[in-house]
Amino acid sequence: MLGIWVLCQVANLVAAVWMLFAIISGSNRAWLIAKSFDQLGNATAGGSEDELISSRAGKARKRGEKWACVLCKLLDEIDPDHCEKSIETDEGKQDTLN
Repeated sequence: MLGIWVLCQVANLVAAVWMLFAIISGSNRAWLIAKSFDQLGNATAGGSEDELISSRAGKARKRGEKWACVLCKLLDEIDPDHCEKSIETDEGKQDTLN
């Protein structure tokens, strides 16, 4: 596992540098890399590895979970209805929309 951890650290560094070059060059790849970091953060926090944290937060806000309400309120300041627009019904736990 230690070897895998080292490889993951190298991949993280390469992705961060590649994202910076993509931002500077105006490439759409920057958004793709940003989304992958978002999914990594969600998986690290116990969510699905295929779901964006905004989607998970949008579902959790509907259930009244405080962390999600706070996060979505912050994100909504930048992009109105961000969490609601980000909900991926085909990702994450399927029972979270009930």
